[in-house]
Amino acid sequence: MQIWVDADACPKAVKDILFRAAERTTIITTLVANQFIQTPPSRYIKFMQVRSGYDEADNEIVKSLSEGDLVITGDIPLAHDVIGKGGHAINPRGERYTLDNIKERLNMRDFMDTLRGSGIDTGGPSALNSRDIQAFANQLDKFLAQFGKN
Repeated sequence: MQIWVDADACPKAVKDILFRAAERTTIITTLVANQFIQTPPSRYIKFMQVRSGYDEADNEIVKSLSEGDLVITGDIPLAHDVIGKGGHAINPRGERYTLDNIKERLNMRDFMDTLRGSGIDTGGPSALNSRDIQAFANQLDKFLAQFGKN
């Protein structure tokens, strides 16, 4: 199993948790982004820079992941593709996307996108807070205990 990170929009606090988990579990963790991201020196932490463009990082993650891999992303269409390929997905707020909830999340995302497209201000997600970061850390630990090395 490997961990893939949709890193362009991944919060620093979440990346820091992932860096510690990679060292603790010896699971290869690869950050994929359009721009350079500094990572600590480690045998288990990799960085892959893709060319700029819409969904380039997402496409590379889907192409590269294997069944059973974990992807960290807030991008619901990417999570949908990951689950469809037999992977697992957790967002930076600690929500695990599953076969049971991904269609609902995707439908809600599309609905909100339609509202925004018609000029309705739907607002955005609230800022990541310490409770969200703790929820992410807990969900990651739970996942790694079940599927990874801990």
